[in-house]
Amino acid sequence: MAKRIKQYIVWAIMAYAFYFLLDHHFIYYQHQVRLLKKMEPSLEYTFFSLENKKPEKILAIDLLRWDGIGDLLVEYELIPEEKRWDLENQFDLADEADGE
Repeated sequence: MAKRIKQYIVWAIMAYAFYFLLDHHFIYYQHQVRLLKKMEPSLEYTFFSLENKKPEKILAIDLLRWDGIGDLLVEYELIPEEKRWDLENQFDLADEADGE
């Protein structure tokens, strides 16, 4: 009986770990890993590096932009706050124009 309970506990821990992977972006930059909560669970952009990428290319990715990667770009001083807002608005307007 105790062995069966241990198995259930192990399975529950593994299921939670998998769900945690689905529910977060792991953003890597300069030997640091930051977690960014996803809007909905998926495997898209689960692991993402900011190294050698332009802020424009990063913010062009809808899923990352919607989940708040712009805040990290400002925090890491890769772009100023004003440029972040300009780029986010530019890409959001482009998305709206494509949707019509």
